[in-house]
Amino acid sequence: MGRADSDEAYVIGLCSEVLGEQAVTQHRFDWLLGDPTADGRRARLPVDGYWPGRGLVVEYRELQHDRPVPHFDKPDRLTISGVHRGRQRAIYDSRRDTGIPAHGLRLVVIRPSDLDADSRGRLRRARASDLATVRALLAYDSDEDRVVHVFRTWLVAQGWRPVTPTDRWTDLEATRGQERLVCEAKGRTGERGIDTDIAYGQLLRRMTDESVSVSYVLIFPSSSLQAARRVPAHVRRMLRIELYEVTDDDRVCHHPAQATLRR
Repeated sequence: MGRADSDEAYVIGLCSEVLGEQAVTQHRFDWLLGDPTADGRRARLPVDGYWPGRGLVVEYRELQHDRPVPHFDKPDRLTISGVHRGRQRAIYDSRRDTGIPAHGLRLVVIRPSDLDADSRGRLRRARASDLATVRALLAYDSDEDRVVHVFRTWLVAQGWRPVTPTDRWTDLEATRGQERLVCEAKGRTGERGIDTDIAYGQLLRRMTDESVSVSYVLIFPSSSLQAARRVPAHVRRMLRIELYEVTDDDRVCHHPAQATLRR
């Protein structure tokens, strides 16, 4: 069976149908690399499906990605990493799991168990039910997740690097040179005023660093713009709080209380 007829191609095709645009298949990022060969070269690792405009990567991981399968693992044969293929596959999957989100992209992993598959992990290709499952898997868990993902992708494009938050309750932190952003996000809500006030309060609790190189960001959907602006601009300037709107069509708009973040 060729790649075009594989279960991977079938799943990526379903994703493209749900999203209404074709994936770039087997895309290779410059920063997603395998282990070095004997001459020091490192191959770029492919991803199964990539939608650049959406900042989305989908990986379809068959059974051998999650459990030993001697046919695929070749336990008696070592790879360039000094381990058998099964262990190397796990190392490279872990590299994708950490590297893709770190570069501002959303990663969705789909497995045979998510779809209609037999005991060997072969898909039965029950198209209607598989399509419904893929649609659910590609959906954000919440609108707040959408807002955070869109803003993270925008930050990376502006030269910022997402980092592990100092406070584990912080939605997003990023650095660029000596600058640091501490971000609180809210999604669409029926209590826009109350939830926006809560977000301001959460930001206030994060203000533990007096350095002027640290700025604080409130990220919100378009429906909360009026509520976010109820705090006067001069107060936001004193507190170094910037407002960023994520629109319903996933654009980022800055509503400055002070000079725009330096590029």
